[in-house]
Amino acid sequence: MGFYEKHLLPKILNLVMKTPDLTRLRAKLIPLAKGRVLEVGIGSGLNLPFYDKGVKVTGVDPSLELQAYARELAKDNNIDVEFIADTAEVLSGENNYFDTAVITWSLCTIPNPMDTLAEVRRVLKPDGELIFVEHGRSPDANVEKWQHRLNPTWRRFSGGCNLNREPHRSIPDAGFKFDQLDEGYLKGPRWATYNYRGIARPA
Repeated sequence: MGFYEKHLLPKILNLVMKTPDLTRLRAKLIPLAKGRVLEVGIGSGLNLPFYDKGVKVTGVDPSLELQAYARELAKDNNIDVEFIADTAEVLSGENNYFDTAVITWSLCTIPNPMDTLAEVRRVLKPDGELIFVEHGRSPDANVEKWQHRLNPTWRRFSGGCNLNREPHRSIPDAGFKFDQLDEGYLKGPRWATYNYRGIARPA
């Protein structure tokens, strides 16, 4: 891991992910999480202030640098968090353990998102909920064309983030059904701001 990835990128990501639009979506969806919560890609912990008191969060993320921010937020907000510094393609939790899973702006970066979603389904209770917010492929042909063009360069400077993944397809393909699915552009360049968000359950 080079200087940029270890020292600069975590600071950039922590700053960029604090925009008003993203904060608004966190404030709307994260309080819906209940009980034992698995957060995949907890990053710098920007969801933590929005959890209801009393939840117990297990946060998985390979970046120790981002987790340093998250630990401070957990302490400041009195949220019970167990941090796991690992990737999410193989989870250590037992079957049917968590009441809620939360994935926000992480499936775009995870190398094997289908493996991760399969693991999330395994550890989630049959009546549990997956709360998600992800950016991805635009339905507009011209925007999609630019997403494909820009993706190789974007991935290089964004820690592996992909502009053109399809969470609205990968989530049901992994064995979930949508209770709610909303789509649309947020503020910013259209090639980076088409968002999918909602709630899904094991099918």
